[in-house]
Amino acid sequence: MSGSASLNSLSLRLPTSPLTSGAHRHRSSLISSFSTSQPPSFPSLTIQFKRSTPLFVPFATTDDDEWGKEPTTGGGDVAVAEPEEAAVVTETDELKNKLKELLYGTDRGLNASSETRAEIVELITQLEAKNPTPAPTEALPLLNGKWILAYTSFSQLLTLFGSRRLPQLVKVEEISQTIDSEAFTVQNSVSFAGPLATTSVTTNAKFEIRSPKRVQIKFEEGIVGTPQLTDSIVLPEKFEFLGQNIDLSPFKGIFTSIQDAASSVARTISGQPPLKIPINNNNAQSWLLTTYLDEELRISRGDGGSIFVLIKEGSSLLS
Repeated sequence: MSGSASLNSLSLRLPTSPLTSGAHRHRSSLISSFSTSQPPSFPSLTIQFKRSTPLFVPFATTDDDEWGKEPTTGGGDVAVAEPEEAAVVTETDELKNKLKELLYGTDRGLNASSETRAEIVELITQLEAKNPTPAPTEALPLLNGKWILAYTSFSQLLTLFGSRRLPQLVKVEEISQTIDSEAFTVQNSVSFAGPLATTSVTTNAKFEIRSPKRVQIKFEEGIVGTPQLTDSIVLPEKFEFLGQNIDLSPFKGIFTSIQDAASSVARTISGQPPLKIPINNNNAQSWLLTTYLDEELRISRGDGGSIFVLIKEGSSLLS
């Protein structure tokens, strides 16, 4: 024991050089650092990773799902259908619809009451004040085509169709006017329908422009169309006469024979060409003033202040 103590004391008293002393201090600091409770500290190493795109794409959500909607992975934008805008109904459209309602059931004005006529004239006056084509003769393409007569105050025409001059089984199906602005021609046509056939009476005319609204019409010929056969007549089995029901079944054979004979005559006539009648009278002229014109409605005034309301063929105003 005394030897160990003397060696220890000897080692403690050995002289130290500056280098030895520095190494000893360094070893002592390392030993003391390991002997403490704190872990040794090393230089920190930071590694950074760079990406061209983020791992997570933030997006906004407006619903209650905390995760929001899944982002789209497609390449292009998603087209979203926009709601269609409702058609704008103008004041002119409302006036035309009111006129259409008033004309319904009047049979081109033949069955219109005086009160209805007054209302029709009032609507026509309002439409004329809103005429979108102030110079119709300078917009000839709008005049082109077939126009169906919907109303007239022309007394001679109403007198003809309202009188007993026409047979009871014959009715007027359509009155039309076809305009060809390139050839400057007008064709007025009246179609008749009978029990076995249909036919038409047509007048062909030329027109000249006299003002931005007025044209002069000169009639050249009249044409009586060839009758066209229709379906066979379907006669009722009974009909009422003076309050009594008369049974027609015993006369069915007689009616069939008459119908066959009439069909044979109509078939013979149908094979004939239409009858053309030249009009050489210089007084066969008229003028027409267009006071309203658009793509589907035309209002004109003629001799004596008569009014004509015409609707373009195919227009919804005819339905």
